[in-house]
Order: sequence, then structure tokens, then C-alpha cells
Amino acid sequence: MSDALFAMAPKGKHGYDVDEVDAFFADARQAYEGQSATEMGVDHIHTATFDLVKRGYDITEVDAALDRLESAFIARDRAAFINTHGPDAWMTQLADRARTLYPRLSRPAGERFARPGLLNAGYATADVDALCQRMVAYFDRQQPLTSHEIRTATFGHARGAKAYNEAPVDAFMSRAVEVLLGVE
Repeated sequence: MSDALFAMAPKGKHGYDVDEVDAFFADARQAYEGQSATEMGVDHIHTATFDLVKRGYDITEVDAALDRLESAFIARDRAAFINTHGPDAWMTQLADRARTLYPRLSRPAGERFARPGLLNAGYATADVDALCQRMVAYFDRQQPLTSHEIRTATFGHARGAKAYNEAPVDAFMSRAVEVLLGVE
């Protein structure tokens, strides 16, 4: 039986560096269990990167595990916060976080995020705006939307005026995932 945490990438495909992934998940486990001197939280999970190598771990499997890890950390933080401050304080904090999303969601379609530059590629504005409209429907009219849907959303690529810069969109979507995970 193998000690590998994840399946290996298919033959001929690159995957995540095994040693880097193993070290990250070992650190995450210690941090989650409170056995680490270093803090690890959702931000560390969001920014985790691993080198791509031949015979590395399957990317899809590791990414799915990172999503589960993020959910576990948020659930742990929610339980600790509620234990200390109560459920009403948690909901107030979530409402405050959700309100930080509104200024961008309130902008007109096509104007929600910065452009990547005239010749640079970015996310297609129509795709990003469609997901933003779903978020508005979720917050304003309680239409169904899950953190998983936001987390796994894909956006087409475009250039110039038909594109949004990827970094601010990614940061915004990460914040939205945190808010939704806080109530799921």
C-alpha cells in the first residue's frame, strides 16, 4: 500500500510536487489540531502554490482537498467564534463581510473590476458579471447559490474592454466563498 496522500497525475501529465504538497498538508494538519507554533488559516490555503513536475500529484485531487481543507478551517473558526461570542455575533460578522461585497456588486455590468490593459488578456466580463448577478440574487432574493459554485466557476478569456483583470476578480470571489461558507 502506498503512503501517497493523493493519486499521481496521469502518465505524461504534470502534477503538483509531491514533497511540497505533503509538507503543506502536514503543516495544515498540525495547525488545525493546534499543534503548530505557526498560524495557518484560510488565506494560507488560498495562496498555496505548488511546483508542477512530472509524476506529481493529480492537480484535480489536490485542489479538491484544498477546498475541503478551507471548509474545515472556516467551520473550526466559526465554532470557536460562536463559542466565545455567540451565534448572533457570528451572523453580524458575516453580514458585515457580505456588505463589503455590495459596492462591487452594485456597479453596472462591465464596470465591476479593473481592466487588464488594452492588449492583455483577462476574464471575460460577461462571464464574471453573470456570476455577480447570481450573487446579487442570492443576497437580495435568497436565490440558491453555494460556495462550491463560486469556487468552481470558470470564466472565458478576453482582451481589452471585454476583460476584467484576473487578480481582483479572484480576490473578490475568494471573499464571496468565505461568506457563503460561513453560513453553509
